[in-house]
Amino acid sequence: MSSVHMANGFDPDSSPDLSPEATDLLRRRSQVLSSSYRLFYSEPVDVVCGQGSHLFDAAGNDYLDVYNNVPGIGHSHPRVTEYVSAQLATLNTHTRYLTEAVVSYSEDLLATFPTALDRITYACSGSEAIDLAVRLARFATGHRGVIVTANAYHGTTELSAGLSPSLGENNPLGPDVVTVEAPDGFRDDPATASAEFAARIRTAAEDLEERGIGLAAVLVDSVLSSDGVQPEPAGFLAEAATVAHEFGGLWIADEVQPGFGRTGTMWGFERHTGTRGDTQPGPELPGLEAPIPDIAVLGKPMGNGMPISAVVTRAELGEEFGRRVRYFNTFGGNPVSIAAARAVLEVVREEDLPGHASTTGAALAQGLSDLAQDFFLLGQVRQAGLFLGVEVVDPEAPRAADPARASAVVNGLRDRRVLISASGPHANVLKIRPPLVFGAADTDRFLTSLADTLASLRA
Repeated sequence: MSSVHMANGFDPDSSPDLSPEATDLLRRRSQVLSSSYRLFYSEPVDVVCGQGSHLFDAAGNDYLDVYNNVPGIGHSHPRVTEYVSAQLATLNTHTRYLTEAVVSYSEDLLATFPTALDRITYACSGSEAIDLAVRLARFATGHRGVIVTANAYHGTTELSAGLSPSLGENNPLGPDVVTVEAPDGFRDDPATASAEFAARIRTAAEDLEERGIGLAAVLVDSVLSSDGVQPEPAGFLAEAATVAHEFGGLWIADEVQPGFGRTGTMWGFERHTGTRGDTQPGPELPGLEAPIPDIAVLGKPMGNGMPISAVVTRAELGEEFGRRVRYFNTFGGNPVSIAAARAVLEVVREEDLPGHASTTGAALAQGLSDLAQDFFLLGQVRQAGLFLGVEVVDPEAPRAADPARASAVVNGLRDRRVLISASGPHANVLKIRPPLVFGAADTDRFLTSLADTLASLRA
């Protein structure tokens, strides 16, 4: 099980000092699971249960989870358990029968979007949803080309993996895919970063046009998580979308990681458009003025661990596709997954988790910035809600990425039973995105453990 192409991957040849039980489980795992599977950390974590922001191993040791964005409302949330159990005991089938739950949930979910985005198609994973979104864009525009950022991750189907340069050199991109460098909040001039990113989109679109391919879509993760968590400057996605529209392309907002309140707004794209609830759709169709996403893709935290994803579009964008193409996903939008999604949406609203993410994320960012004053291997702290990235740099060359030190920080925290990971094109950005129920005590524990880790590395 090689760790190639994955930051913070476990090296099976490293002979870690594991318990006999974990050693045996690792041996059995290697004999039955494909070599494509990866484990985290230099010493893998053997977890048996979770609650809120915490995971527990067989010995009852408590690990603080500062990384998992799938259980957005917390591990083993009782409302998800209640709703899923009740629905599983009642009915689970596909969407070709007339059922109320999928309709009422869709009405409530669409109410969180600008009203121009008014149709949903359900799938089971973010990869499937990205696949469908690109198919829709290509059908609607008649073009094939897709622009993605240079270290993007968008999925594991053949199409979505072909849009995911972060998967490495042995993962070929699609022939109609062009990459552009993402904004770099640490090294770029913030005053010009938005215009420069839009200019790179323009150059890529011109290339696609010159090749006779044309631009179908600009596909961007709304917080650029695999590019090292790059939330700033706010507005750069809208400026890039304007360029895409000039070339007849669409803006696909990948909300799989930033969505459902994580960035302090319900959707990551809101930080770039300021269109919460507004009706400002995109180009070449009636009423299209200021850009909002033409398509939004949802996944991961949508069901708090249950398999569900979605593609949200304008009705007119997918109408002809729906008439002429038979798209059906057997398990997409099944009643059990919808029950989980219903629980998530209720908790996000009732507990104002976007607001909590904003407040708690700001406290985390301040604590990290304070530590950076004492530990010079911490460079810039970037934050949008409870999605944070921290540059780890060579203290002797403060703008130089230092992936080895980043790995040492990640594994040092793991030794202290605190779980994060690393990201970015150089694998040197600490990636911090805990469940949204992460609280003040969790924040204190994380910052204390990080300070202890940094001090040990400096000693």
